[in-house]
Amino acid sequence: MAHFNSEEVTVIAGPAGPAHKESSPRNRTACLIVLSGNNVGQVYQLERDQVSIGRDVNADIQLMDAGISRRHARVVRESSDNFSLADDGSRNGTFANNQPVEAHHELKDGDKIQIGVMTILKFSLADDLEADYAQKMYDAALRDDLTGIFNRRYLGERLTSEFSFSRRHTRPLALLLLDLDHFKTVNDTYGHLAGDQVLREVAETIGQLIRAEDVLARYGGEEFCVLCRDTNLMRASILGERIRHHVAEATHTLSETVLTVTVSIGVVAIPDDNFETPDAMVHAADEALYQAKAAGRNCVITRRPRRSTP
Repeated sequence: MAHFNSEEVTVIAGPAGPAHKESSPRNRTACLIVLSGNNVGQVYQLERDQVSIGRDVNADIQLMDAGISRRHARVVRESSDNFSLADDGSRNGTFANNQPVEAHHELKDGDKIQIGVMTILKFSLADDLEADYAQKMYDAALRDDLTGIFNRRYLGERLTSEFSFSRRHTRPLALLLLDLDHFKTVNDTYGHLAGDQVLREVAETIGQLIRAEDVLARYGGEEFCVLCRDTNLMRASILGERIRHHVAEATHTLSETVLTVTVSIGVVAIPDDNFETPDAMVHAADEALYQAKAAGRNCVITRRPRRSTP
């Protein structure tokens, strides 16, 4: 990573004035960077005087790791460049540089923070350009270039983590697989640039309907996926119907043409269905999506648990 010199720069004036010095320090930004665990590479900028860390949906930094408590730890800004780490009464403790944090730990640039089973964060005091660069590198690795939503790689990582957490704690987890109907016709009729516009706008429509903690990803081509924690089969089906309705109602202006598209959706959830692996859950959602296509498209098919016969 490039480092930028913040030393004073001597400016030589012209004949009209004397030489003078101007100081041009860069602003420094405090960050936590995920080194291991879910969301490797994610950069969390510490912009508030107190930042909470935990599994709770209201935590400033929400991390899903089996060993992380709902309110696990917090980082407190003591002054402009001084920060401390405190444990919030977590079940498994907070560690800084492999040492347990008792009351609080004064953070230094480069300190390693471990919480949970597999999550390690690095505390960094970087200038604004470095922090922005790190965030862009993370986005480039885990976000889809076209739509700006998460990509399939990120979805796979989150699904593995959320699936494990859901099974361990008997919490519901839902997966919705969506496919735009007859999308090849859009590309063939209006061109791929128009098709790209439709994909971006559909992604935006879906993004406005889901919660902050849900994961929206582009699964491939004209397929999208929504991963919803603490969501059972009935609630996931309701969300799927809302998405189907809003996508069908939205209009896409392509030059002088106004176009509408529809979407087919397959929905599955645990523990409504007892999947053994994340791949099995995806396969079941794909089956439900196929059934939605076969049923005439522009509909939501919910995969019901298979009943064992006596």
